[in-house]
Amino acid sequence: MTGWEPPPLHARNDIELRLGADLGHLPIVRSVVATIATRADFDLDAIADLRLAVDEACSTLITRAVPGSTMRCRFTVTGDELTFTGTVHSESDSAPSTKSFGWKVLTTLTDSVDTRVTSNGQQGHQVDIELAKRRVVVDVPGAGA
Repeated sequence: MTGWEPPPLHARNDIELRLGADLGHLPIVRSVVATIATRADFDLDAIADLRLAVDEACSTLITRAVPGSTMRCRFTVTGDELTFTGTVHSESDSAPSTKSFGWKVLTTLTDSVDTRVTSNGQQGHQVDIELAKRRVVVDVPGAGA
């Protein structure tokens, strides 16, 4: 898939990871999202939810990816929200099913989830899954007084 370039990183908190679209790389992505969420002060339950959701999103993308291609994972922390966008090249022009068990997992564990498929002309299609999870902010009585 030559000629394809991802959009530039915009926020100073963007972190991008590129790896082979292979299920064997899922532990790496799970570790990265857990580290980012920990540094962003997410609680343990939210970190576990993010690990599972990102794992499910990446698994879905990998099964659609052109064999031997790359998966791109972008993590962005803004305010109280962590956003993950996963991208692969696919020969299929169909989006992941929003009626599957995996999609139900994604919608249960995150605050928002979306998928897009765009044509890359003769290079096939680009499939994206984007999900976001907001950190729960707890007001501590007397703090800041």
